[in-house]
Amino acid sequence: MLTQIPLMIIPFLGFNAVLVWWGQPTFASGVFTASMMSGGIWTMTVGDCLIVIALAFLFFEIMKSTRTNNASIVDHLLSTFVFVACLVEFLLVPGAATSLFFILMMITLIDVIAGFSVSIRSAGRDVSFN
Repeated sequence: MLTQIPLMIIPFLGFNAVLVWWGQPTFASGVFTASMMSGGIWTMTVGDCLIVIALAFLFFEIMKSTRTNNASIVDHLLSTFVFVACLVEFLLVPGAATSLFFILMMITLIDVIAGFSVSIRSAGRDVSFN
């Protein structure tokens, strides 16, 4: 049952938690900085960390989509609901009208499209003709 929970809901809820509790300027605040060999300074922000986390979860979601059982259908359906929730929030909530949230929404869309595509390809390879 736990494997049916779409992992992309975690960055979605993380964005909303930061937005509600600390406000939008927090996304631009630096988490850490590093001096590069070139002499430049690289700063990782809260928003950047959220995107990296979402991309890591996207990898695991695509790996989950290679399963060809009934649980994968429920997982794809729930992932679609997460994308629809992101789209509605992007269109209706002023605090979500940012490029950061748009990128997170696109990652959830890629999760939905890739999940269905990989599942269809995997299911097609499981069919055997004698």
